[in-house]
Amino acid sequence: MTRSEALEEYVHAQRRAQREYREKIAAGQYPYLPVLDDILEKANVENQLPIGLVEVPMELLVGTKTAGRTAAFAANFMPLLGANTEFASKWVSLCQAHVEEGIRDPIRCFEYMGRFYVQEGNKRVSVLKYFQADSITANVTRVMPKYSDSPEVRLYYEFVEYYPLCGMYTLTFTQEGSFARLQKALGKAPGEKWTEDDRAEILSLYNWVKKAYFARGGASMRPTPGDVLLLLVRFYTLADLKKRSPAELTKALDAIWDDVLAIEKPVPVKLSTKPAEPGQAKLIDRILPAVIRPGAARKKIKVAFVNERTPETSTWTSQHEFGRSQLDEVFAGQVETRAYYNAVAGENADELVEQAIAEGADIVFTTSPKLVGASLRAALKHPESRILNCSVDMPYTSIRTYYTRVYEAKFISGAIAGAMSTGNRIGYVADYPNFGTPANINAFALGARMVNPRVRVDLQWTCLPGEPIRNFTAQGITVVSGRDTPTPNRPSREFGIFQIRPGGMLEDLASPFWHWGQFYENVVRSVLNGAWSKDQEGDERRAVNYWWGMNSGVMDVLFSRELPHDVRHLANILRQGIISGSIDPFACHIIAQDGTLMNEGHQGFTPEQILHMDWLCDAVDGHIPEYDELTEIAKPMYRMQGIHRDRLPVEKEADL
Repeated sequence: MTRSEALEEYVHAQRRAQREYREKIAAGQYPYLPVLDDILEKANVENQLPIGLVEVPMELLVGTKTAGRTAAFAANFMPLLGANTEFASKWVSLCQAHVEEGIRDPIRCFEYMGRFYVQEGNKRVSVLKYFQADSITANVTRVMPKYSDSPEVRLYYEFVEYYPLCGMYTLTFTQEGSFARLQKALGKAPGEKWTEDDRAEILSLYNWVKKAYFARGGASMRPTPGDVLLLLVRFYTLADLKKRSPAELTKALDAIWDDVLAIEKPVPVKLSTKPAEPGQAKLIDRILPAVIRPGAARKKIKVAFVNERTPETSTWTSQHEFGRSQLDEVFAGQVETRAYYNAVAGENADELVEQAIAEGADIVFTTSPKLVGASLRAALKHPESRILNCSVDMPYTSIRTYYTRVYEAKFISGAIAGAMSTGNRIGYVADYPNFGTPANINAFALGARMVNPRVRVDLQWTCLPGEPIRNFTAQGITVVSGRDTPTPNRPSREFGIFQIRPGGMLEDLASPFWHWGQFYENVVRSVLNGAWSKDQEGDERRAVNYWWGMNSGVMDVLFSRELPHDVRHLANILRQGIISGSIDPFACHIIAQDGTLMNEGHQGFTPEQILHMDWLCDAVDGHIPEYDELTEIAKPMYRMQGIHRDRLPVEKEADL
């Protein structure tokens, strides 16, 4: 390269600088390079640590250490000074050196919060940025911020912890735990260093993800390319992704694009609290229904149910079977159903879901949270299929999840228990500390206290060692809210609300009831009448979670014949009030166990607040167990649906 040609490149670079300068000024932004010294004046710094030579990605070089050269560069590191200056002459010489030999001398810079500020070598950085170099070698000093609970500082400290293992500045994330998740995906132990091959493979995959992501507008989105890479690894395996061509990788990104859009939202899950209204029918459909329109043939909708167990071994499965049979009855001639049993996650679950789709299923219901992984993988392969998993708060847009607002039935049950108890103590048996369970406990306690202000609810858990019913009996507690459904190998009446009679005989009073048939009917009807698409209308792409309650007919309370008429009357009043919306169990004065005022009583909580409730009201004696307290058999469910699953160490997180 001749000096004249290099000078011409300088003029081009200067024009880019002037354009950047004008755009920043027009936007009311600072037009020059950020100065680290100015930033640190307002920051709380712990110390400075030299970390030696680092290959610094050019995109992370964002400013200068001191204010001495501020006016020489625009915010994009392009030169602002005239072509006849000494500055320009040196820039031109570096330009020639780069083209002919390459710039080899390392720069000196400071790193703060994952961004780099040049102390020595600003012009070298400018030249390399002009020629779109990927990286530059730098002698780096790290400026450590003082630790705080701010998300940015916590994320940075997590990066500092993992940097000695991965040796890469390229990867950045917006969610805590991401480095550990990537470490796990690589098959590495928590403290195991990456090999050169590991770094090369991840960097290659990262560069492709970044290119494809930015091509779809990712540069202006909140998730980083690292976030997108980790999302891909969650749906696919690293081994699978490594084998794919660029075109196949692009298809993989396309398949999860709605999930990328979802994680950009502060709340990635949309709670649907009632069935959507029917869609607008086309004029011809209103005038001539399909049954009489010439040439119109209404195709049967095939609906599949994939169950973890069989109706004979699981009350839960048998309840969903009743729901399936209701579809056959209500939509006779329109719907055809089929059930699949004994689906085990990690073994045959994927094959059973694939079999259901291969056999023509238009809608697939997987009736256990443990089957969410099989549901997701099938949805990515078959985007034309509608797949729903019985779980809550799963942030995946390719499927929909569903459950019911059990707390409404628990509130009524609590009022019944309060009315039937002869003392001031009532027993409550909870299964797992999952999403919605604390709300169920609190609603029950509030219902009981409404009838008896002095009542205390003794909370016991089946997921902890011990025998709850035996404990209640020893305390003289005679009214108990037991398991929600009958359980094999347990006394037949040991569920719902029951009384413990003298001699240990149990007498049932009431029980929550899941009307799964009504739920499945509502979903199928939404497909038939066009309401299905309304839950994801518009630009807002979030995962849809059906969380329907008594007003949708999917949740109810069954009363025993032994329940006194006056108590039944009270329960029916509460039931009608909840259905109509005139009664909200949580629209009252509520104090938590620790004395915190949770609600003054002027209004209730949002659905999101209820679902994610992780505290107990002051009428409850007991606690919400953490993961390490649980029995081994209970831990897999907690990994999927536990209220504090996000706090679990990565090695304990659920695999899809």
